[in-house]
Amino acid sequence: MRVNDRTPEDGAVREARKQRTRRALLDAALDLLEEGTFASLSLRQVTRSAGVVPTAFYRHFENMEELGLVLIEESFGTLRAMIREARADPRTNEHVIRNSVAILVGYVHEHASHFRFIAGERFGGMTVLRRAIRTEIRLFASDLATDLARMPGFQAWSAEDLQLMASLMVDTMVSTAHAIIDAPASDEAAEAEIIKAARRQLGMITLGVPDWRSSSPRTPRPATPSAMLEDVPS
Repeated sequence: MRVNDRTPEDGAVREARKQRTRRALLDAALDLLEEGTFASLSLRQVTRSAGVVPTAFYRHFENMEELGLVLIEESFGTLRAMIREARADPRTNEHVIRNSVAILVGYVHEHASHFRFIAGERFGGMTVLRRAIRTEIRLFASDLATDLARMPGFQAWSAEDLQLMASLMVDTMVSTAHAIIDAPASDEAAEAEIIKAARRQLGMITLGVPDWRSSSPRTPRPATPSAMLEDVPS
């Protein structure tokens, strides 16, 4: 067999090795961010920590900014999908707030390094990363606004008002994620208070739903969205 003749197995092995190296670079960056900011990271630090030569970096990322953008996409992409799935599951509709917060908390624990990175870059650091985080938050809110439009009590709302409502809810969830990251790891009581506050905040946001009128309502007065209000603490 000639050198250039490759079997499908050869290609699969090379692709698996490529993906392992890419993952090692991303994980190395996250590990290094435990002790510094993204702007302070150098390509050489990341490749040394990942155990690859600097030239290998460019087979996966154009530059450090692209690596940071991938980390941001990872941080939000899976979370958005998980919460979207929870909202689509009819078994959870009666407790949408409680279940969304539970999914958020579990995801933050599993991806703590990602959210530390997001918390550090959201209001500081590199401009391109701040903008990317804002874009991901807007996408998160747009997904939620689409789902809200299908729920009882929201059909008469304008697209603009649905987006505003969704943005308030997503801002609360992002702030909750940051609070969990900042809380002492072993302080279960502190985390319980954060979770309770998040549920109450989301409940308060929805309390005005029955009486809110968009500027051009398309249907009569909406019904109370009891499925969401059911989780508001008394």
